[in-house]
Amino acid sequence: MKTAKKILFWILVVFALIQFVPIDRTNQPIDHKVNFVDIKKTPPKIAGLLKSACYDCHSNETVYPKYAYIAPISWSVKSHVNDGRSRLNFSIWGTYNKELKENMLDNAMEALHHKTMPMPGYIVYHKEANLSEAERTLLSQYFEQMLKTKTY
Repeated sequence: MKTAKKILFWILVVFALIQFVPIDRTNQPIDHKVNFVDIKKTPPKIAGLLKSACYDCHSNETVYPKYAYIAPISWSVKSHVNDGRSRLNFSIWGTYNKELKENMLDNAMEALHHKTMPMPGYIVYHKEANLSEAERTLLSQYFEQMLKTKTY
């Protein structure tokens, strides 16, 4: 029994100490000259879907929930945000070249179709990100139209 108490004590000590490992949650300023929603003059319905389902991980407008301030969960959240921004960042859309934009739109449409985005784990805590079939179709059609008309 003493061993179990010692193990529990040290687990709690480590848990307390890891809370002091800093995580940078600073968002870069938004440049409206390169921001997707602004430069594409995205319709309000589409913009709302993007902001509720995509922007936390795929923009510089991340809103970190309360659980994102508790280690080691905070490390995972920050890792997902960094990964999402590296794959597609709507806040810097205007800085991407033509081929990259095409690839990103193709990937976004595929992720919507296969329901891999938003991530299922994200939807559990963010009900507003749980896109209906109609919303997925609407976003996909918007991206597809951009690809067809080469207006990305």
